[in-house]
Parts: sequence; structure tokens; C-alpha cells
Amino acid sequence: MTAPTRLTDRKREAIILAAISEFRANGFEVTSMDKIAATAGVSKRTVYNHFPSKEELFAEILNQLWARISTEQAVSYQPDQPLREQLRTMLLAKLQMMADDNFMDLARVAIAAAIHSPERAQNMVARMGEREESVTGWIRAAQADGRLKPADPEFAAHQVQGLLKSFAFWPQISMGQPSLDSTMQNAVVDSALDMFLACYQL
Repeated sequence: MTAPTRLTDRKREAIILAAISEFRANGFEVTSMDKIAATAGVSKRTVYNHFPSKEELFAEILNQLWARISTEQAVSYQPDQPLREQLRTMLLAKLQMMADDNFMDLARVAIAAAIHSPERAQNMVARMGEREESVTGWIRAAQADGRLKPADPEFAAHQVQGLLKSFAFWPQISMGQPSLDSTMQNAVVDSALDMFLACYQL
């Protein structure tokens, strides 16, 4: 019973790796489940046994890429620690995620898919958005502790993360600019923190 489980896990991993390669090379629209199956060396039926649709497979890839870095950025609110350092840890982890070539390539694929078929891409975009919740939750906890001004936590989280993306996501996605080096990452985070805390810290 143990061996088939390991084989199933290996096949699932092969499918995901093949899909990453195909999506990066050909985009979402052109990539087919047949081609993913061929690249993975498994049957098309095996692919569908693991992933009921191409959208689900793509969403799982994005989730795995995000989760890999989210584990490093998972910071619970600490009432006895400086706000700046806690938030800095989360924001730097987000910038490191945006510097990941696999993530950025697949983000381009997701955005292109959303442009061509907004309805079909809604699930992918929604599942990506769920990963933004860590900053919102942290802000909500800091507000409950009386250390941040009462304001819409989702708005505040979107605002501070937007400051990062204006330097480290959209220029790379839309204009092919290189990822930020560590010096620039620190400068962007510190500037975003200055603005956020000046606006919201009590």
C-alpha cells in the first residue's frame, strides 16, 4: 500500500514540473493537458486524476510557489515587538517572492490568461489573492492591540503591498525590467514602512 502512494506522489510532482515548463514556455491558452501529460511521461487520464482542469493545475502551481515563500514570511503579530521590524519581515519576504523567476513567469501567464478570458481566470486570481491575507491579519491584530489607527485593514494592506508592487512587480511584468537586487529591496521596504507607519501608527 505504501509503494503506490509514493508512485502517485512522484507522478503528481512530475505533472506539476511538466506543467510549469509548458506554461512558462507556451502560455496558458496554448498549453494543453495532452502536452503536459506527454512532457510528464504519464497518461492524460493520470493528469486528470490529479487535476480536474487546466485551471486547477495552474492554480495549484501558483499556490505551491507562493506557499514555499509564505512559510518564510508567516509572522504572527507580537504585542511586545516593534511594529516596524515585524512588518519589515513580511514585506521583505514578499519582495523575495517577486524576485523568484518561476513565480514571475507564471504570474505573467496568469495575467495574460485573465486578459483573454476573465471568467475562466477568476478562480486563479481569487486563490492568488488569498495569499495576500497575512498582512491584512497582522494589521487587524495590531489595530485590536491599539497600536495602529482604526482603519479598513484590507485597504491598508493593499496600500502597503501596492507600494512594493509598483517597484518590484508591475515594472517587471509589463516592461521586462530586472528583479530588484537586495540593496534596492531594502530601500523599497524601508520607504514603504516609513509611509505606512506615518499614516497608521498611533
